[in-house]
Amino acid sequence: MVNIIRFFRLQNSQTKAIILNILSIVCFSIMVIFIRKASENLHILEVVFFRNLLAFIVMLPILHSTGLAAIKMNNTKLFFIRGFFGAIGMLAGFTCLTLIPLAQATAISFSKPIFITIGATIFLGEIIRARRIAAIIIGMIGMLIIVQPGVNSLSFGIMLAIIAALAHSANGLIVKKLTLTDTPQAIITWMVIILIPVTFIPAIPVWQWPNFETWLYLWGIAILGTLAHFAWTKSYSMAEITSLESIEFIKLPIMALLGWMIFSEIPGTWTWIGGLIIFMSTVYISNREAKATNSLKPNEGIQEPKL
Repeated sequence: MVNIIRFFRLQNSQTKAIILNILSIVCFSIMVIFIRKASENLHILEVVFFRNLLAFIVMLPILHSTGLAAIKMNNTKLFFIRGFFGAIGMLAGFTCLTLIPLAQATAISFSKPIFITIGATIFLGEIIRARRIAAIIIGMIGMLIIVQPGVNSLSFGIMLAIIAALAHSANGLIVKKLTLTDTPQAIITWMVIILIPVTFIPAIPVWQWPNFETWLYLWGIAILGTLAHFAWTKSYSMAEITSLESIEFIKLPIMALLGWMIFSEIPGTWTWIGGLIIFMSTVYISNREAKATNSLKPNEGIQEPKL
């Protein structure tokens, strides 16, 4: 472990960012497996609740070191709106993982940057040009290739995956606003605090206490989810978003491999093709956004906060 830490410290910022981003992806992928396994013995609504409750417990040492001043809310209204979309995204996202193949859910999740770009245009007044519009259209075509609404009936799991992507996109837009007024610690911490009571209420009718094995999965979900979030946030603070976006696609083969090894899931050809199309369009959108942001630096002196 000491040698690994020493190796990490010797790397430049770009390499550190890539390592942290890969760590985030690996943690996320294992967390998804734990979600599926925990839901075999516990209702998914309880899994969502315990993910937030235990995550808060995991974060307590961090809060102790930073102090309460670091989590002061300066925009209370936006925090609670974010909690609303966060609850929808987490409930829909966790549930879809129990209903559709992991690779398919992962491929659909690649559409979040597309929805964020559309939302930024509508709600934040950001201007997009013809090339980015074309990339959005291509990305939506990739989504249709995965879903194939004219060939297969739109399953409940796929609809939940799309709803989760939309909710997480709305969440991303809100975070983009919150970073102008609040600290990253506050944004992460209050999300968990707000979601604890919100996700507890729907879990009451299906309540049962987890067994020992399920407790292990639940703690794993909380620890890995928190670690993934912090590693992801740190990586994007150390490097340009365009240099990290291309790494995101490794989620698909990782989830496909884990789904095959553990749950005997074999993703279809159209999932790979559609996922690749969506991914390429989101990388292009991110690249155009970074170029637009960099072009404003000499005149504005303020860099757009990264998601």
